[in-house]
Formats: sequence, C-alpha cells, structure tokens
Amino acid sequence: MKSRIALALSLSILALTVRAEKIALVNGTLINPGTSQIVQNATIVIGGGNIAAAGDTKTVSVLKDAHVIDCKGKFILPGYIDTHVHFFQSGDLFTRPDGADLNSVRPYKDEVAWVKSHLNDVFARYLRSGITSVVDVGGPFWNFEVRRVANATEKAPRVAVAGPLISSVSRQPLDLGDPPIVKIDTPDQAREFVRKLAAQNPDLVKIWYIVDKDHPVDRFRPIVRATIEESHARKLRVAVHATELETARAAVEEGADVLVHSVIDKPVDDAFVKLLKDRHTILCPTLVVFERYGRTFSHQLNLTPEEKAWGNPEVIASLDVTKIPQNKLPARIKNALAKPDEALDRIKKTYDVALPNLKTLEDAGVTIAAGTDAGNIGTIHGPALFREFQLMKEAGLTPMQILQCATANAAKLFGGEVGAHTGKIENGYFADLVILNSNPLDDIARASDIDTVIKNGVVYPAQELLTEIR
Repeated sequence: MKSRIALALSLSILALTVRAEKIALVNGTLINPGTSQIVQNATIVIGGGNIAAAGDTKTVSVLKDAHVIDCKGKFILPGYIDTHVHFFQSGDLFTRPDGADLNSVRPYKDEVAWVKSHLNDVFARYLRSGITSVVDVGGPFWNFEVRRVANATEKAPRVAVAGPLISSVSRQPLDLGDPPIVKIDTPDQAREFVRKLAAQNPDLVKIWYIVDKDHPVDRFRPIVRATIEESHARKLRVAVHATELETARAAVEEGADVLVHSVIDKPVDDAFVKLLKDRHTILCPTLVVFERYGRTFSHQLNLTPEEKAWGNPEVIASLDVTKIPQNKLPARIKNALAKPDEALDRIKKTYDVALPNLKTLEDAGVTIAAGTDAGNIGTIHGPALFREFQLMKEAGLTPMQILQCATANAAKLFGGEVGAHTGKIENGYFADLVILNSNPLDDIARASDIDTVIKNGVVYPAQELLTEIR
C-alpha cells in the first residue's frame, strides 16, 4: 500500500510539473493488442509526447535524464479509443426530445446549453476511463468547435468528428438553428451538402440511413451513392448508420467505409461477410446503446460500477424516470413503465441477433472497432465502454480481441495522421497509454482497473483525474 501511495504521489508531481521531459516506464508488462505482443519486464521511453523506444530491458535502455516510473506488477496498453460518441448529447433523459419529448420538464435549448458548458468535464471523464481518443460520429456544425477545443485542451482525448448527419428523415425537435440531422431529398442536395461539410475538414461524413415503411431501402440509395461519390472525390471517408442487413449491404455496395452499428434484424449471410472483407469495411457494433433506451424508460437501468463512479452525477440522476411527474411523461416512457418485461424482451431479441453477428464477423476477419454511441439516453460518456466490453465478451470475443478492437482497430477508424500514430505502443507513436493494476487478458473486466493514464506524454494518476472532475 505504501508503495502504491508513493507511486501515486510521484505521478501526481509528474502530472503537475513534467510536460515535455523524458519519462521511462520500467518493469511492467507491455501489451500490444494489435499484434498480440506481450513483453514482460518492458521498458517504454517517452519523449516530447511520443514513444521514443519500447521493448524488453535487454533491447531498450533508460536514458540518464529520464524520470523513471517503476511499473512492476502493472500492465501497460495503448490508450483506449471509443469510435462512436456524440458530444451534442449528454446521455441524460432530456438529450433526445425526438425520442422522448420532455421539453415541459427541461427545455431542449437548456439541455444544449448545459452540454456546451460541460465539455471539459466530459473530456476529463474520457481520460479517467483510459480513453485517450474518441470519434464523434455526427452532430451540429458546432461539432467542429468541439474538435478545436479538444485539440487546445491538455486534459482531453484526441477527437475526430463528423458534421450533421445526412438523413432520409428529419428530426425537427433537435433543430435549434444548427441541426445535427439534415433531411436530404435529392442526390444534388447531397452533393451540395457534402461540399458544405468539406469546407470544415471533417474526419468523416455520416449518413443516417433510416428505413421503415415510408422510407424503403432503394428510395434513399441514390442519395447514399451521391454522398459517397462526392465525399470520396474529396478524400473524405463515409460512415453509415444502417442496422438492417439489406440497408447495411446497400451502404457497403455503394462504397461506405464504416458501418457504425451492428446488424440487428437478422443473421448476417456469407455474401455480406465477404462484401465487408473485400471492401475492407470497418464495423463498429455499439452494443451497449441497444439496451439503454429501453432500460432507462422502463426504470431498469443497469449502469456498471464504473459508470456510477465516473459518469457525470447530474446525468445519472436525471435517468430516474420515476422522478418525472406522471402528467409530463411521454407515452413512450409510460408504456415502458407499464410493461417493463416487454422492454427487456425487445433487448434480448436484439442481442440474440447482434451478438452472434459480431462473433461471425470477428471470426471472418472483418475489422471491428469498439464504440458505444455515448451521449444517447442512458449511455454514459466515458465508462460506457466497459459495458461494451462486457457485451463483446458475451458475444464470444476473447480479451485480446476486445482490446484490439479498442486500440489498433479503433485507430484505423479514427483515421488520418492521428489514427496512423495511435493504438499501438511503438516507436514514433503518440504516448497515449493506460496502465492497469491487473491483467486484462485474464478477465476483460480488469480493463477498468486503471492506475494511471498517459495522454500525449503527460502522466495522470487515475484517482487524481477522478478527484478533479467531481
């Protein structure tokens, strides 16, 4: 215990006073999930925010002027990456009035103002969860300001963003003058909107491919094609929300680079698996979000200990629907409260399809990137990733595979120069690391047993981050 306190104290001093000096992590176990590499008694030298050397003690020497941190008994991994978040959403009960209109309790304009005023809080909670990079897969044009703020904030993850979602449907309750979802009716409109997005240098362009009886797959497909063609002409990748097999198939056939959800309506077939492999499409399963609306509305929310400890307490407190006056509850929540078993049954049916689909795709060698869809109602910014890990385990993925999805694979989805220099512990990569007290390869639940987070070469004891964000 004394040694741990001493380590925490030394790390705290480093976080406060050492920014660009050389640091050497010694005697820990290095885990590179992307290559399944495990190095015991490893030495990792950090300088100028990058990894200068990494390997065993026989091949890597500690520089004389380096600050040495003894990691004996600890496990060092690349920082985690959540490849599907939404900063314009808080995760609280009021953040999606298009799904549950509670404006009479909290006006949506007040919700958005709160979100904008709490960005630094959200950034810090991601770091507390060992998440050193995130991908925001769609939001208002002020999303680009979020990226700028994150880049200028030391205690923040690296952020990639998409702008407003190009959609087959509108979501008027979310439109306060800078809508996160824009209905596009023609291919020409799609091309014009992509050109508008391109001026902001997005990391991705996002399509919200919603299908129902009024919006069949083929009706919106020409707009998908035009969006992808125009984006690719500008060297912009395209991510597509498509939760039905035929919708996802159409999106990939038209050239989608990323599918940002699981297929949940039916088992994937061999032709679809081959299509994803041939096109090198990345899939982000976002398993956790599929349970959180139904569980929240039916008052059966299953937040993990990590979420309860590290999630924003105001957000979590809001999720108790029984505190809302009955006369102000939307019909959707009233119905869920009246029939809670039906909500759980729908979730089970979703996972009965989504979990086997994930295992099929992983076994086939499709690139899977971990992501949560954090910000949606009940999906907590930061620690929701650990519930995602639990569900990936239930799907049959090994701890090493799950960690690969959250590091090396996720870096591929992040893309660009940042993606090319994160997700691995190798020379020249960013010094974005998470140090664990126990071995996550024995049990993925230990991935949250975080001792220290290093972002851009700056060392943050985990408990210091927790204290500062309360």
